[in-house]
Amino acid sequence: MTAATEDTVYQGRVKLVQPLKGFRAGSDSLLLAAALPEKSGGATLELGCGCGGALLPAAFRMPGMRFTGVEIDAEMAALAEAGVAANGFDGRVTVEAGEASDWVKAHENQFDLVFANPPYFEPGRISPPGEGKAAAYLESLDVSGWVKAMVFAARPRAPIVLVHRAAELARILAALDRQTGDITVLPVAPKPGEEARRVLVRGRKGLKRGPVRLLAPIHLHEANGERSVTGQAVTTGGGVVW
Repeated sequence: MTAATEDTVYQGRVKLVQPLKGFRAGSDSLLLAAALPEKSGGATLELGCGCGGALLPAAFRMPGMRFTGVEIDAEMAALAEAGVAANGFDGRVTVEAGEASDWVKAHENQFDLVFANPPYFEPGRISPPGEGKAAAYLESLDVSGWVKAMVFAARPRAPIVLVHRAAELARILAALDRQTGDITVLPVAPKPGEEARRVLVRGRKGLKRGPVRLLAPIHLHEANGERSVTGQAVTTGGGVVW
């Protein structure tokens, strides 16, 4: 069993059971959870949920929805299950071990919202990640395959939401083309005036192609290093309106 720690987010209101070594949930996970459209009911899927860094905060934010997390790493999936129990989400949040493109084959058109924080790097493009981090950072499925799996599991017209590196925006938009419509991109910069390092991207399954909306960037910190209003919302359980 992976050595783990129990940590909290949202000012102690959500518990995360995370590996002592390896990938630990960070700002991307909370940003993704904050960017999801708030719904009062239905079924939600996260592909590649890790230890639950976005899944559990999202479940906290939307108590009327059912959540399923799918994770290829069985040990990380077990940590996510421990987080489900620690937060009392049993019966409303489930976690399954599986590879995204294979798992969705039996779940076509089943989810009212699908979200993901896909691995960021193609194998061979970066130095080997530190201990326990390879599965989180290196693509086992390319962006096109990842988006295809998300769209396959979504109901018609349902939104899919991703957070990713801004440098990969072209790949993301190419993957979304012809599969989704109403595509919106929200750049996320560390501070005002700095380049965006992340993008939030949202599309809706099966809608007609149309112009991509590129919104003004948001920033998570002010120039003096203090959290911005948006940054405060992301870390305390609020939402990002876009």
